Amino acid sequence: MRAADLSDDLERVLYTQEEVAGRIDEMAAAIDRDYKGRDPLLVGVLNGAVMTMADLCRAMTSHCQMDWMAVSSYGAGTKSSGVVRILKDLTTDIDGRDVLIVEDIIDTGLTLSYLVQNLRTRNPASLEIMAMFRKPEAAGSAVDVKYVGYDIPDEFVVGYGLDYAGRYRNLTDVATLRHEVYEA
Repeated sequence: MRAADLSDDLERVLYTQEEVAGRIDEMAAAIDRDYKGRDPLLVGVLNGAVMTMADLCRAMTSHCQMDWMAVSSYGAGTKSSGVVRILKDLTTDIDGRDVLIVEDIIDTGLTLSYLVQNLRTRNPASLEIMAMFRKPEAAGSAVDVKYVGYDIPDEFVVGYGLDYAGRYRNLTDVATLRHEVYEA
């Protein structure tokens, strides 16, 4: 199934591919400034952050390294299960490293809170968060997000790495998913 064939499942586009690319460029410039002279480790949270991580590191002009974690609290549904599991851990030792967690979306903040708590026990020199999208409920969470692409409405969104049951990640725009698709 091609991305163009999925448009009937979408309610409305929130951000176009061009808008997302522009915002990534702005955040990359801020990260370059903030980490000048340092070699940060970007920790992408799989699978959703793949698009953001790839575009972010290509937009950066300074050195960085990458590693990945897979952390889940969703399964195949649209709401968090409340149980966080590490499915894939880092391969890099972060002791004394400047670490920047790269997330696709912060919804409830539960998964990210767990991840931050876990990584802090590994003694990084610094630990910051970049999220491409953040829902309003997460804005009040205990996790401080240094770089936010967009605050988005409390609706189910897909595209640019965001998925529903593993699908729609390949959409280049970010859009709301029609209720009929996930309530069926």
